[in-house]
Amino acid sequence: MDRLTAIRNVPVVLRILWDSGGTVVALGVAFRLCVALLPLALLWVGTKLIIDTVYRVVTTHSAIPARLWYLVLAEFALAVLSSTLSRIVDYLDQLLADNYMRYVSIQVMKHAASLDLLAYEDPVFYDRLERARVQATDRLGMIQSIGRLIQQVVTTIALSVSILLFSPWLLLLLIAGVVPAFLGESHFAFLGYAKNFRQTPIRRQLDYLRILGGSKEAAKELKLFGLKDFLTERFTDLSNQIYREDVALARRKLIAGALLSVLGVMGYYGAYVFVIWRTVLGMLTIGSLTFLAGAILQCSSNIQQIFSTVSSIADQALFLTDLVAFLEMKPTIRSKPNALPMPRPIRSGFEFRNVSFRYPGGSRFVLNNFNFRLHPGERVALIGENGQGKTTIVKLLTRLYDPLEGQILLDGIDLREYDLESLYREIGVIFQDFMRYEMIARENIAVGRIEEAANLPLLQQSARKSTADEVIESLRLGYDQMLGRRFEGGVDLSGGEWQKVALARAYLRDAQVLILDEPTAALDARSEFEVFQRFAELTAGKMALFISHRFSTVRMADRIVVIEDGRVVEDGKHEELTHLGGRYAEMFELQAASYR
Repeated sequence: MDRLTAIRNVPVVLRILWDSGGTVVALGVAFRLCVALLPLALLWVGTKLIIDTVYRVVTTHSAIPARLWYLVLAEFALAVLSSTLSRIVDYLDQLLADNYMRYVSIQVMKHAASLDLLAYEDPVFYDRLERARVQATDRLGMIQSIGRLIQQVVTTIALSVSILLFSPWLLLLLIAGVVPAFLGESHFAFLGYAKNFRQTPIRRQLDYLRILGGSKEAAKELKLFGLKDFLTERFTDLSNQIYREDVALARRKLIAGALLSVLGVMGYYGAYVFVIWRTVLGMLTIGSLTFLAGAILQCSSNIQQIFSTVSSIADQALFLTDLVAFLEMKPTIRSKPNALPMPRPIRSGFEFRNVSFRYPGGSRFVLNNFNFRLHPGERVALIGENGQGKTTIVKLLTRLYDPLEGQILLDGIDLREYDLESLYREIGVIFQDFMRYEMIARENIAVGRIEEAANLPLLQQSARKSTADEVIESLRLGYDQMLGRRFEGGVDLSGGEWQKVALARAYLRDAQVLILDEPTAALDARSEFEVFQRFAELTAGKMALFISHRFSTVRMADRIVVIEDGRVVEDGKHEELTHLGGRYAEMFELQAASYR
């Protein structure tokens, strides 16, 4: 039943296939139809007509008729045509495979990028995404199987009609021998899908261990902590588990398949004996015997291949379940019809009103009845211990998430009423876990505003604002230098240097709102001082929100908001909060004491 249900995935894939290259698909089908009819023509000319003519000449001792050589020439022409068309079909299949792989990979990337950030918090989503990525490129066999099925069905119909003209019993014998083998193949294909589905989490662990064991980032700790044996033993245990399951299923399939294939052989030879008997009785000519023997053999083979191909398609369709389900996923965070454009300029700012939020699978509210305002032209610092909800506030403000309860207002209007793309364009954000793009330096900055990728003066200006210009100018190829070690000629940067490049992206945005989550975490004291000297200048007239654990940075803010247990516990300027003697003063004194 699951396999029949999975067949519904085939039309989806066919639509994707057509979208990836409709002309190539149409040509492929047309040429396959031609190729499919050639076996019957070759059998008729090469066996029935030629052998009957030769037999007549031999038995009657008559002269060789010119018709015989025309038949031989016709068979030769058909053979050449078959070979040529088969090569054309192979060429079209390769074109189609390339088009499909490129198209479906792009669709998976685009769709993954459109889904909610909340989905990435769910391990089940990761398993589905991993299977979708694999299925996006590993289902070429299904596409080729569909093409073969069309060809096999047309060939089998043509051969079956010719056999039926002699006796319908012949065809029934062939089919009766093949059906059990098809049912067996179907059963084991379903077991194979169920096994692979069950193994997905384990395979993800194996991929992680494989990457961990060979990554530059982990190499130091692997050596110093002596983790080599620990990782390899875990990898061995997991891979052995998969190996045992694979071998057990393959063994069962081998035994059952061998027994069922005997039935197919019996069906073929039953039909073959029937034809020989009819020929001995004088009811068929030698040419007809030869033609039917070839037609029965090819038809038997084709029927088996059809069942096997259908089974393969159903098998592949099962594996496409996750790709189809993934492509059908819809983001919940999206722009409404006729959404409002982001106001420019922002007039009254942002307001969190009784906002509560928790992550999927979590029981603890990260924010609980949270209230907070960010006014135009104001620089606000959020501080608090780790896990108190500071980064979550940023994600809600940028509408990467929506609150479970309460509202976030912008100029008095719910944030959900605004167009998402318009909102994103007016916000520049650098998170603590910023991306290190393994691209050239100017592209690393340009991702902050990708439409300006060719505007080198603007990129250089942004680099100067973040002090990344000194880093880039020290590189051999400057703004054309490949960053990172993944690709040939790449140069890796220190954590602080990478952070300066990331900051340049935020400055490139020229947005009304600038958000920096631990913007100087990887910088030394001097670099931090330089960054925030410029930060004060660059945020003039803008709304700025930043998170930092360094109080030398925090005290530069117009207002400091202390977060604890998902609520605002203190709010004010540095001097006010230190004199208050509360949570901020306590944290400030603890940090200041470490420098005395």
